Amino acid sequence: MATATSSTGSRKLLWLLVVLVVLASSAAAAALFMAFNQQDDGQVAAQQPSTPVYQEPIFVEIAPFTVNLADDDYGSRLLYAGISLKVPDEQSQALLTAHMPEVRSRLLMLLSGQQAADLSTPEDKQRLAEQVKATLEAPMSETQPELAIEEVLFTEFIVQ
Repeated sequence: MATATSSTGSRKLLWLLVVLVVLASSAAAAALFMAFNQQDDGQVAAQQPSTPVYQEPIFVEIAPFTVNLADDDYGSRLLYAGISLKVPDEQSQALLTAHMPEVRSRLLMLLSGQQAADLSTPEDKQRLAEQVKATLEAPMSETQPELAIEEVLFTEFIVQ
């Protein structure tokens, strides 16, 4: 009889030890999870950039104009173009507005040297936009601050 009682006591003790080991392991796992989770939250917050502030775009409208293109196989051709310039700041906007006669003159000189066949595809228009940008970013006076044009937009474009 004594053996039967000691075997049930040792079984209870064994179960009690198993339960304690499982509880201790669970508590350690939960503590480690919380510690690593807090550390990751700090790193994620540091890695995420702040939300950019919306800045309204600034455009300079150039009144539409008509220019004679260089002669080609079909004779004289015309280009009717409306252009808007996207600029990054008000200083560039003011500079372009103050020099608008020179801006229009430079554009007319650039466009009058084009041929109608060179203005038919979207790639041709993109190339022309890059030429317009380069033409207008050249200084218009000796003391001019830097002029930046982000994008050249054709608002009207008819070749006839």
